[in-house]
Amino acid sequence: MSMYDAMLAAADPSQVAGLSRFFKTGPGQYGEGDRFLGIKVPVTRGIVGKYWKETDFPELERCISSEYHEVRLAALLALVQVFSHAGESLRRRCIDFYLSHTDYINNWDLVDLSCYPLLGEWLLDKDRALLYDLARNGRTIWEQRIGIVSTMTFIRHGQTGDTFAIADILLHHPHDLIHKAVGWLLREAGKRDGAALRNYLQGTPDSGTDGPDGRSSLPRFRQMPRTMLRYAIEKFPEAERQRYLL
Repeated sequence: MSMYDAMLAAADPSQVAGLSRFFKTGPGQYGEGDRFLGIKVPVTRGIVGKYWKETDFPELERCISSEYHEVRLAALLALVQVFSHAGESLRRRCIDFYLSHTDYINNWDLVDLSCYPLLGEWLLDKDRALLYDLARNGRTIWEQRIGIVSTMTFIRHGQTGDTFAIADILLHHPHDLIHKAVGWLLREAGKRDGAALRNYLQGTPDSGTDGPDGRSSLPRFRQMPRTMLRYAIEKFPEAERQRYLL
């Protein structure tokens, strides 16, 4: 049995309605039209653990292009496994596959469970302009989210500069899912370097990142969307949090 067939066999119709609501698949919502098999993530991970070693790129192609959300997730989790056990040339192929299939990476969980173990790891010792381009020019909010969330790997290696720089690109983004992602990564950067996060919040953006109302002279914490700020300062002492939220 292939990974694709194993995923179809694990379908649980009783879970479909709940997952569809959770991932906002209704008309006008960010996941509009996505379809689910009703498979929870631990089950998907178990199937991937069983099948990834024998899953080749044609099978990954079959899975990533599936109409079913969980099968696309399985493809991405399998790709992460292949990448993490591969040599340089195969790792390059994994990255090329990932970047050429971003149309199918079309919800926040698909982004968040794949981008930093792939792109983040790949770019640790390489130029990171790709992430800046995704954040600035991504065709979808998902590509833009890949740009910021991929920096999680850098943070875990004590490197926070790219997170702050890409956060500036997205500082005035209109979508709530980007606000949450940027705030989350700022919070994680702050866990590594609290002083750097506070300096970032209290400083002003570089030129070229003005908001639509030209508030460039205000500190970032006064400019950023409220959700982004709340996520960024979540681990601050309560009294300090309240000062930022005034």
